[in-house]
Amino acid sequence: MANPKLKSVGKPSQNSNVIARRKPAAAVKTAYSPAEREEIFRRFSVQRPEPRGELEHSNPFTLVVAVALSAQATDVGVNKATRALFKVADTPEKMLDLGEERLRDHIKTIGLYRNKAKNVIALAQMLVDDFAGKVPETREELVKLPGVGRKTANVVLSMAFGQATMAVDTHIFRIANRIRLAPGKTPDEVEARLMKVIPKHYLYHAHHWLILHGRYTCKARRPECERCVIADLCKSPEKSWDVPAPLVELPPQVIGEAVE
Repeated sequence: MANPKLKSVGKPSQNSNVIARRKPAAAVKTAYSPAEREEIFRRFSVQRPEPRGELEHSNPFTLVVAVALSAQATDVGVNKATRALFKVADTPEKMLDLGEERLRDHIKTIGLYRNKAKNVIALAQMLVDDFAGKVPETREELVKLPGVGRKTANVVLSMAFGQATMAVDTHIFRIANRIRLAPGKTPDEVEARLMKVIPKHYLYHAHHWLILHGRYTCKARRPECERCVIADLCKSPEKSWDVPAPLVELPPQVIGEAVE
């Protein structure tokens, strides 16, 4: 019996290659189109061309100390305590010479001051022992310092070293969720989404724009929508006004005298 002829299976041509279907990339969760996001941050940039953080500091060390002290405290309260402190201890070596007891006396008006004093002394000691007295310039190294978490590290990277980061504090977490710009259940989730939805050319200043917007306009208890420059674009369910405030540059910030 003759063997049945087998159908020849040739090699598929390049044009007939079977391409596995890929799942489309998940869209970043935001209520705004790219054009709307561009316009939001354009307006912020007009309102505050050079936004600044409101913690007083003179170098990377005093900045990292100030940010660490600001946890569960206001910038105004921290500034009042650190003005005298930084006059006598603006380097890790001087902070260690000051000692934990005298440091406590300087910061006793700040919440959790005892634990914070221990952390600052331990932070200064690690900087001297492991980093030659210099504040490191990477997040991985910064978060090793006592009392320094991801948020503090991101603030230092941005303000001291000019890196585009997103430090998610209570204001930014609230704003990202309230206006549905980058909603998330945790600060890390909000940070990751904000880094994706904010136009790259606005990313460096975005951290401060959002903080200041939340501190002075989109306030926690009652957002002042009538003073908001993005009122027409805002998609917050809490919005009470949809006519944007006049888009004008605000007066220069007076660091240390801001009212929270």
